[in-house]
Amino acid sequence: MAVAKKISGFIEKSSWIRKMFEEGEQLRRQYGADKVFDFTLGNPDVDPPADFYGAFKRLANDPIPGMHRYMNNAGYVETRKAVAATLSAASELPVEADHVVMTVGAGGALNTVLKTILNPGDEVIILTPFFVEYRFYIDNHGGVPVEVWTDRETFQLDIDAIGLAINAKTRAIIVCSPNNPTGVIYPAESLKRLGELVSAKEQEFGRQICVISDEPYARIVYDGNNVPNIFRYVQNSVIVTSHSKDLALPGERIGYLAANPRMKNVGQFMEGTIFSNRVLGFVNAPALMQRLVAELQNSSVDIAAYQTKRDILYNALTGMGFEMVKPDGAFYFFPKSPLADDVEFVKAAQKHKILLVPGVGFGAPGYFRIAYCVDQGMIERSLPAWAELARELGISK
Repeated sequence: MAVAKKISGFIEKSSWIRKMFEEGEQLRRQYGADKVFDFTLGNPDVDPPADFYGAFKRLANDPIPGMHRYMNNAGYVETRKAVAATLSAASELPVEADHVVMTVGAGGALNTVLKTILNPGDEVIILTPFFVEYRFYIDNHGGVPVEVWTDRETFQLDIDAIGLAINAKTRAIIVCSPNNPTGVIYPAESLKRLGELVSAKEQEFGRQICVISDEPYARIVYDGNNVPNIFRYVQNSVIVTSHSKDLALPGERIGYLAANPRMKNVGQFMEGTIFSNRVLGFVNAPALMQRLVAELQNSSVDIAAYQTKRDILYNALTGMGFEMVKPDGAFYFFPKSPLADDVEFVKAAQKHKILLVPGVGFGAPGYFRIAYCVDQGMIERSLPAWAELARELGISK
């Protein structure tokens, strides 16, 4: 069966991440897995924390009657209460269970929010570099993505540039902190300025603008950093997130959306998200995972292990001459490409069996992404190949 022209076009532009991962599969078959250094996919190499398995065993040994049946489309009340309690503590605002919908991962949460708020032709600002699927998620619901660069040296928010992009069609702004692909955290002062800007623009254009904070990496932070809670700084804000990264459960597809209790018409918004969650075909988040994450809202994988990997690779690569911002969180680097054409650079790296993702896949040609959520041994084995690549390109210090 032929696919729609739009989908055919999207496939052509679709994820460089998956494309490079698939090429890596071919190299592994050709040379052996231990000879290929794959930094393409943000797929955690660690297992969930021990308390996840403890909760899993308790539930398996003492199952709750009817625990695999449908529930309210918003999710189990006890799970939403647990999420709300954590968000209340972080925001110092009265977040309640009714402000939370359990979702099929952060992707499901973001699609649910966008379906709820977008009319055809509404614009959604996305901050470059960005997670590539944002474009497609926005298109799913008739929206128009508007790309606005962050600061090209620091990747921090450029509030003035965002202000210039907001107009009478702007309906939402998506922020991601810690960021994929840069690893930067947006500080409280930047979020405060963003909140003030959005409030002023809402007054100017007479329409509500939603700031959507995409936070799957919010617990993966280093060097004593923390991620400021968006609810404190932006009134009309929503958090979308998952436990794919912090609990290393990407295949379980469990996450949530939560609305700022101060949001204008918050009850109507939540009613819309519950309806959208259902009619998008998600119906509800996975029942078993909802039961488990209810008691794991303050748990996470070993962050120190990720920081060790970050430091090993950052120190080695910058010592070789690669230029990059040191990430404060998540598990990605986004260095400048030594070649003007980042796709050509990625091809050059592939000759050394190093698999990377070009920056063009994130709307940012001239850069490339490294995912270091991989085995530490592989990182260490890759360093001679990186050194050869740096020498070949003439950037070695």
